[in-house]
Amino acid sequence: MARKSKSNLSELCLEENKDQIYENALAEIQSFELPLGTTLRSVYDDQPNAHQKFMEKLDACIRNHDREIEKMCNFHHQGFVDAITELLKVRADAEKLKVQVTDTNRRLQDAGKEVISQTEEIIRCRVQQRNITTVVEKLQLCLPVLEMYSKLKEQMNVKRYYSALKTMEQLENLYLPRVSQYRFCQIMIENLPKLREEIKEISMSDLKDFLESIRKHSDRIGETAMKQAQQQKTFSTTLQKQNNVNYGRNMHLGRSRISESKNEMTLKRTFEDDDEHEDEVLTAQDLVDFSPVYRCLHIYSVLGDGEIFENYYRKQRRKQARLVLQPQSSMHETVEGYRRYFSQIVGFFVVEDHILHVTQGLVTRTYTDELWNMALSKIVAVLRTHSSYCTDPDLVLELKNLIVVFADTLQGYGFPVNRLFDLLFEIRDQYNETLLKKWSGLFRDIFEADNYSPIPVANEEEYKIVISKFPFQDPELDKSFPKKLPMSQSVPQIYMQVKEFIYASLKFSESLHRSSTEIDDMLRKSTNLLLTRTLSSCLQNLIKKPHIGLTELVQIIINTTHLEQACKYLEDFISNITNISQLTVHTARLYGLSTFKDARHAAEGEIYTKLNQKIDEFIQIADYDWTMSESDGRASGYLMDLINFLRSTFQVFTHLPNNNNDHAAMSGKVAQTACMSACQHLSMSLMQMLLDSELKQISMGAIQQFNLDVIQCELFASSEPVPGFQGDTLQLAFIDLRQLLDLFMVWDWSTYLADYGQATSKYLRVNPSTALTLLEKVHRGMKDSSKKNNIFAQFRKNDRDKQKLIETVVKQLRSLVNGMSQHT
Repeated sequence: MARKSKSNLSELCLEENKDQIYENALAEIQSFELPLGTTLRSVYDDQPNAHQKFMEKLDACIRNHDREIEKMCNFHHQGFVDAITELLKVRADAEKLKVQVTDTNRRLQDAGKEVISQTEEIIRCRVQQRNITTVVEKLQLCLPVLEMYSKLKEQMNVKRYYSALKTMEQLENLYLPRVSQYRFCQIMIENLPKLREEIKEISMSDLKDFLESIRKHSDRIGETAMKQAQQQKTFSTTLQKQNNVNYGRNMHLGRSRISESKNEMTLKRTFEDDDEHEDEVLTAQDLVDFSPVYRCLHIYSVLGDGEIFENYYRKQRRKQARLVLQPQSSMHETVEGYRRYFSQIVGFFVVEDHILHVTQGLVTRTYTDELWNMALSKIVAVLRTHSSYCTDPDLVLELKNLIVVFADTLQGYGFPVNRLFDLLFEIRDQYNETLLKKWSGLFRDIFEADNYSPIPVANEEEYKIVISKFPFQDPELDKSFPKKLPMSQSVPQIYMQVKEFIYASLKFSESLHRSSTEIDDMLRKSTNLLLTRTLSSCLQNLIKKPHIGLTELVQIIINTTHLEQACKYLEDFISNITNISQLTVHTARLYGLSTFKDARHAAEGEIYTKLNQKIDEFIQIADYDWTMSESDGRASGYLMDLINFLRSTFQVFTHLPNNNNDHAAMSGKVAQTACMSACQHLSMSLMQMLLDSELKQISMGAIQQFNLDVIQCELFASSEPVPGFQGDTLQLAFIDLRQLLDLFMVWDWSTYLADYGQATSKYLRVNPSTALTLLEKVHRGMKDSSKKNNIFAQFRKNDRDKQKLIETVVKQLRSLVNGMSQHT
């Protein structure tokens, strides 16, 4: 029961709560406060049928409000009727007022039309004035920008690119920011980078044109620089010489300055190349327009790409350096090839030196030094190769002069050139070789043209002409004319050519920055080479030539004697040129004396050889009848011709000029040696003729004929064909033949065999083997003769006895020969 009561109580409380909720919802709806979603959701979310109950509550609420409205309307209805009545009364007055207001408004509008028109005009003018003022203000801001941009375009048109970049910088930093809101400014801003790139491209194109131009004209630049260096050197040298000649060390300074000024004016007039460029000194700046380099450098520096430009410039110049250093294959053929090669190199480095000094950092001293060291190695290798092809000494000398000018020019620009001067010493050896070859030809021509006869001198004028060319000293001072000088025409010519060689060698030594002592040493060494190698070779070849006869050989001996004596004058000649005394410790000496001594010995040997060859020629035509029964009673014809030839030959020696004791002694010694050699060779040849293995038999008649020939040889030896022999020295050449022939002619075998081996033997010079060989041939001849003379019976017994004797002697001789061989 209690529970039930509690339940009813709860339901009652719940019902009250619901009513309270509905009441609150209605209150919120009536308050028009939104949103109502929460309120309505609280109503509908309750127990089922809550919606129906809420609607009932809502209808009740509406009915309640309708009753309140009806009450209010009833309360105010009379007031409302009264108000309507009064409003109707006022309508007529309102209509009148409206008409009056309308008329007044019309009249006011009509009256204000002109004012309104004027006012609108004034407003329009005020707006235009304000707009004009605004435009002027804006134009004043834009005009400098436009003016600067116009200036920029003009600078671009006239290629003032560096100024154009400055103008761009002003536009970007100062003018364009003020008017950046305008579209044309944006267009300008967009165009400026393009203009910068265009300027870079144009300046780079100009630089490329500049590089191509200096590549083509570097030879002219170098030629001008070398010419100026050469003129400056000549000027300094000439001025120094003139000062040394004309002035003493203590000469007054004022007079010296006046003279120097005069000398300088004279030399300047001398160095004028042509009338068009008189007194004008051209430099690299005068010959080349460097503005593209400056402009491009400034442009790239302003644009912040200076390093890019420097790298590009150096890379391109390195490529050009390699092209410049590449020589033409035919460069060694003409001096112009070398001159153009040097001019291009000088032009290249003159430009680089100019760029080094007028720009900051584009090239550095380190860069130019590296470039020069690379170039110098290439130049030295090229010159060493091409100079080796030169065979003309004049071309080598011109090359040397070009190298000196080339080195002096670059040295003036601060480039080290010591390796070039070292190279010149290598080229000097090549030059000496070409000189030696050239002078070898000159010597050969002189020897070929010489008649190898003493020089005839008709009068004193001719004598002076000869001694002016050759230092001939006549010891007897014989001034009687006409006369003959002992040497032939080639001697003064050779002497003059040796002096010319010294001059030619000296030309190369000039301008090498060497001391006089070194130059003197070089001259003496080259002269020694000329004498000991070239001249010696020419003399040796001359002596060996087939057409050189005995007379020519004798004259060659005399010529070499004079040339040997002239060596001391050549030493004096070199000393006078170099101003170096021969007494100096380090001074070399001319050792050409051995050349002429060797030539004389060779000529003497050739004399002896040719004499022997001539004797052999005569011996070869000998036609002996080795089986003749008796001799002709006179000497053979070939032998008489041979003796006559020997007499005429030795007369050449005796007819040589004898006004010089040395010559006489020399010619006498040669003649004696030649005569002794000829007689010994003749004796040996005759002996070999008898002992010839092909000759099997000899008759006594042939022995007698041979004896007559030997007698003529002995008569020739005793007739003193060459003076100076003591006693029978010359006849001793035939002593072996004489004793051998006497042995057979006398048939004195018993004496020979009895006295053999004794110093007092009559036939001491007869060798047993020689006697045996000839005896066997005679024996065979006698046998053959006995067979032919059978009619003469009375001689048979004598022949048989003689043959027996021969057989006996042959046995004894063989025993002697065998004994000699066993003893040996």
